[in-house]
Amino acid sequence: MEEFELEPGEHIITLVRQHVFVLFLKLVPFILLAAAPFIVAPLFSMFEGVSSVTGDMSSSFRFFIGVWWLFLWMGVFQIITKYFLTSWVITSHRIVDIYQKAFFRRKVSSFLLVRVQDVTTNVHGILATLIGYGDINVETAGSIEKFCMKGVRSPEYLRDLIMREVAVLHQDNDAVKTGV
Repeated sequence: MEEFELEPGEHIITLVRQHVFVLFLKLVPFILLAAAPFIVAPLFSMFEGVSSVTGDMSSSFRFFIGVWWLFLWMGVFQIITKYFLTSWVITSHRIVDIYQKAFFRRKVSSFLLVRVQDVTTNVHGILATLIGYGDINVETAGSIEKFCMKGVRSPEYLRDLIMREVAVLHQDNDAVKTGV
């Protein structure tokens, strides 16, 4: 990973992103907006410039559609970029939260698994339950900030995975303290 370096003895367990269905839900408005000029065009066909939806269109109307689709494409590109660049990396020692705020703004923060105090999952709604995505919140000791990842696949599995790794680290720390 370019955003952070692994410590000696640390290995990556999993990489977590939002569920693909969440990405699809974010893209639906753009699909509807892309079709909007052809839905609205017949309403304005009585005015100059648009003869019919399937017929000849004036150059100004084609220019408007081109600019409209250009701005829609920029919005879609931003959503897809944020989807692929925002992730959680769960390692054997810590969780790294990589949040892509904008095209050239990224926030990378991490916290040690031994400091984890609470892991909570939330699944809201029938679609989230059927498809299997939800939110996962992790609270750490001494931290005001709560780490949250929204719309992840199988949040219960991730919660159990994190708690299992925390238990392993606590067992290792107890073994070192007792000298076993």
